[in-house]
Amino acid sequence: MKIIIYPGSFDPVTNGHIDIIIRAARLCDKLIVAVANNESKKAVFSLEERVELLKRSLAGMENVEVTSFTGLLSEFVKKNKASAIIKGLRTVSDYEYELQMALINKSLSPEVETLFLVADIKYSFLSSSIVRELAKLGGNIEGLVPDCIKETVIKKLGNN
Repeated sequence: MKIIIYPGSFDPVTNGHIDIIIRAARLCDKLIVAVANNESKKAVFSLEERVELLKRSLAGMENVEVTSFTGLLSEFVKKNKASAIIKGLRTVSDYEYELQMALINKSLSPEVETLFLVADIKYSFLSSSIVRELAKLGGNIEGLVPDCIKETVIKKLGNN
């Protein structure tokens, strides 16, 4: 069974993330969407909320599993017997950062590959931080996050 991990903070999940998930799921038997519990990042949504938003957004995708992890990604990949890590790229700066991470992961787990998927052009500007900022300021997030979580995001972040 070919298993691939798609790690991220997903704070919150965006339609850009969903696009990468749909495309990555076609490449494997099982895609594990792994929500990172990164203590150095100050997440707006709790780990549990981020997992739940993803589960709601991905309902019906049979070969996709959502879970969370703490610690090294390379250890999580080994534990789940995955052969690859998927990362989405929007910009050159994403590539520079993700290349560094891929090289570190390769040094820790030489048998694991990192695959880069380029963002669809319609999502090349989209990030969780942009969604958070728009929602906080009362901006329209229609089309930026899955419809099934839009109200939850607005309720949590919105400038009521």
